[in-house]
Amino acid sequence: MAVSIVMPALEMAQETGKLLTWRKQEGDTVVKGEPLIEIETDKVIFDVEAPEDGILAGVRQVAGAVVPVGEVIAWIVAPGEAVPTDTETNPSARTMTDSRPKTSAPGAAAAAPAEGGRVSPRARRMAQELGVDLATVKGTGPGAQITSDDIVAASKAKSAESIETTATPVPEGPALSTVARVMAERTAQAWSTVPHFFLSCDVDASALQAIRESAQSGNGAGTPSRVTVTDLLVALTGRVLKSHPKMNASWVSGTIRQNPEINISLAIAVKDGVVGAVIRECDTSNVAAIGARRRDVVDRARANQLRLADVEGGTFTISNLGMYGIDSFHAIVTPPQAAILAVGRVADRAVVVDGKIVIRPMMTLTLSSDHRVVDGAQAAAFLKDLSDAVASPQALLS
Repeated sequence: MAVSIVMPALEMAQETGKLLTWRKQEGDTVVKGEPLIEIETDKVIFDVEAPEDGILAGVRQVAGAVVPVGEVIAWIVAPGEAVPTDTETNPSARTMTDSRPKTSAPGAAAAAPAEGGRVSPRARRMAQELGVDLATVKGTGPGAQITSDDIVAASKAKSAESIETTATPVPEGPALSTVARVMAERTAQAWSTVPHFFLSCDVDASALQAIRESAQSGNGAGTPSRVTVTDLLVALTGRVLKSHPKMNASWVSGTIRQNPEINISLAIAVKDGVVGAVIRECDTSNVAAIGARRRDVVDRARANQLRLADVEGGTFTISNLGMYGIDSFHAIVTPPQAAILAVGRVADRAVVVDGKIVIRPMMTLTLSSDHRVVDGAQAAAFLKDLSDAVASPQALLS
C-alpha cells in the first residue's frame, strides 16, 4: 500500500517548509529510516526519513520549493504499484490538509475555505478562536493556501466593519520576519495559557568567578579553556535538577510528565528573535563538554544552521542577559517545560556579611514556573539549592 511523504508539522516548524535537497531520486529503492529529503524551517534544518521500505515515486516538488505543512511531496510504493491520484481515498495516504472539521461550535469558523483553498493547521485554529468564517477568506500562501496572516487580516477587517471611526489611519510598519512573527505568536500563547509565578534571589558569585578565571587562565596546566558563567550555570543547574525532578517535568495534555533526561535549552539571540538550543545530559556532563557544546550551537544558531536534534528535547531553559548589562528580568516559560531561569549580570554590590558592609560580585537569579506543574514551595526549594550551589560550586563540579 502506498505511503505518502508530506511536509512534516513539527513543534518548531511553521506553515511552510523549504525543500533543500533530495537524498534519493524518483524510482530509487529506499529503506525505512533512510534519509529522503533535507528540509529547512524558520529555525532548523533536518532530514525527513523514509517511513517504509519501497520505491520513491510520484515526486511532486523540486529542491528549493517552499511547501505548505501537510502537503504531499512524494510517495513510497511497492514494486509495480501505481502512485495514488488526488481523488483516491486511501486512509494510509491521507495528508494533514485533507481533514475538515465535521461540526463547529457556536461562533466557530466555517469548515470550508473560500474557493476550496487549503488551510494551514495554525490558520484553522486561529479562525476558530477569532470567529473568522473560512468561507470568506482568500488565501495568499503557496497554492492559495490560507495562512494565519490571512486570518488576522480577515479578523481586522471584520472588526473595522463593526466599529465606525473617523480617526486618521496609522500607516502599518514593515512586515515581521518569519522568526519574529513565530516568536511573537508563541510568546503570546505561553503568557496567556501558562499560569506563571516568579521567584528571585541574589547570590554571591565570587566562587563562580574564581572557577571561571582559573579555567580561562589554564591554571598553569595546558591550554586555557573558554569557560563562561553560562557554562557553569548549566552544569550546576543540571546537577541540582536531579534532586528536584518536578522542576524538570513537563505539562502535556493536562498531565505532568516526568522527563528521564535533564536537557537544558539555552536561549540564544539571533537576527529578529531568540532560539532555544539544547545541551543534553547536563547533570553528568563536565563543564568543558558543556562549553564546547554551547559554543557549537551558538555559532550555528547565528548562522541559521541548527538541526532538528539541536532544538528537540529541552526540559528546562536558561536565559542569560548578563552580557547586556541587565541586573534582573522575568522570563516567560517555554511550554511544555515547567520553568525557565533568568540570569542577570555579575556586578559588585554592597552587601552585609557577618554584620559588616563589604563589596561582593553578586548575581540575581529569577525563576519563572508553571503553577500547574510545581507550587511555590517546590520552586523555592529548587532556587535555594541552586543559589547555594552557585555560592559554593566546587562540590558539585569536582
